[in-house]
Amino acid sequence: MNGFLGATGWFVLVLGVLVTFHEFGHYWVARRCGVKVKRFSVGFGRALWSRTAKDGTCYQVGWLPLGGYVQFLDEREGEVDAADLPFSFNRQPVFKRIAIVLAGPAANLLLCIGMLWVTYQIGRTDLSPVIGTPSGLAAEAGLHTGDRIVKVGDQATPTWTQAVTPLALAAIDRQPVVLTIADERGLESQHRLPLDHLPANFDQANPLAAIGMVPLLFEDQPVIGELAPDAAAAGILRPGDRILGIGSQAISHFSQIPAALQSAASGGQPVSVQVDRQGQRLLLSVAPKQVGRDGQVRWQLGIAPRRDLTVLRYGPAEAFAAAMAETGKQTRETLGFIARLIRGDASTKNLSGVIGIAQVAQAEAHLGLSRLLLFMASLSLTLCIMNLLPIPVLDGGHLLYYLIELVSGRPVSERVLVAGQYAGLVLLAGLIGLAFYNDILRTLS
Repeated sequence: MNGFLGATGWFVLVLGVLVTFHEFGHYWVARRCGVKVKRFSVGFGRALWSRTAKDGTCYQVGWLPLGGYVQFLDEREGEVDAADLPFSFNRQPVFKRIAIVLAGPAANLLLCIGMLWVTYQIGRTDLSPVIGTPSGLAAEAGLHTGDRIVKVGDQATPTWTQAVTPLALAAIDRQPVVLTIADERGLESQHRLPLDHLPANFDQANPLAAIGMVPLLFEDQPVIGELAPDAAAAGILRPGDRILGIGSQAISHFSQIPAALQSAASGGQPVSVQVDRQGQRLLLSVAPKQVGRDGQVRWQLGIAPRRDLTVLRYGPAEAFAAAMAETGKQTRETLGFIARLIRGDASTKNLSGVIGIAQVAQAEAHLGLSRLLLFMASLSLTLCIMNLLPIPVLDGGHLLYYLIELVSGRPVSERVLVAGQYAGLVLLAGLIGLAFYNDILRTLS
């Protein structure tokens, strides 16, 4: 499966799971409230597969995997037999209708917690929050290569991912933030990161670059992190060696090594490798191995770059507590970003759509099950929060109507409902179009 189909497949899988849980939440509560369900669909449009159960509910999978829906028996959508009127959605008390609508986002919230709980038991693998060579504001704050970010403000940051979001939000606000840093000896100190010095038009899609702070791994340093068990360089090169040259070509980045090796080993002879080992320069000879891949023959030393990784792994009880804490943290961060977006502080370039989700899903899947589950948990929580926004056509819009009904004592008029549906569709289509446009620009660049 090529790259595009791979991303598409992971997108369908990820969104299919999240949508199924969301719609099942609506379905499960509706059935327990005595509402008849006419259709349970994952996906929109013509049915690729369908089955009608004995109770009359049609279960189907639509050809367009961009959502789903549960269709209830409702007098507003067609004529209902007199015998079925008690089971019609519109005849239910308002509190039952609120419970049914809330059940979808609640299912996504529970799915998020469950996936995080599993992830923390498997082991959440991520980059350690170790800083590469600082520049700009990061250097101005007195940060150094190899410093570990312990806290951003009051928030602990055991992984790089957990450090990025609070840094990005503080950058959007252009507010100084205090970092608690541990140096390579483990000594902690506090540094004021002057984010108020950021230009107003900095690239919010890449705040770390604007700050001048990158993870140590992303610097592409030509330092050996590990050797394969059957590596050609085993016993000659060592972890920690900095490669300075291969053959006649100088090496300054790890990504230069494959091309330099193919050129130097073209005759099948041992190649000279110049390394810096604890300050001592050595010229070593290594006979690379010939490996076939994708129909091509390549020469390999069997070395991998340095990766400063950390794994967060807990028992069941501790994993549940960590899952709840992470869910709360992500909820606050998501709501904070939405508020900044509404105020105009956050750029709409941060919005991502179908293409972006597909690309990230594929990338996270290749990094392992725990990374995929972590991504799906975050996306499930985002769906929960987005669906609760008071936008007609979303669950939050229906909840707004029911709250108005509770206050006024009568349902919202049909004319208001129809107007709200059109306005909600236009707004939703605009957001989807903007996110798609951003995805295209990111892909092209």
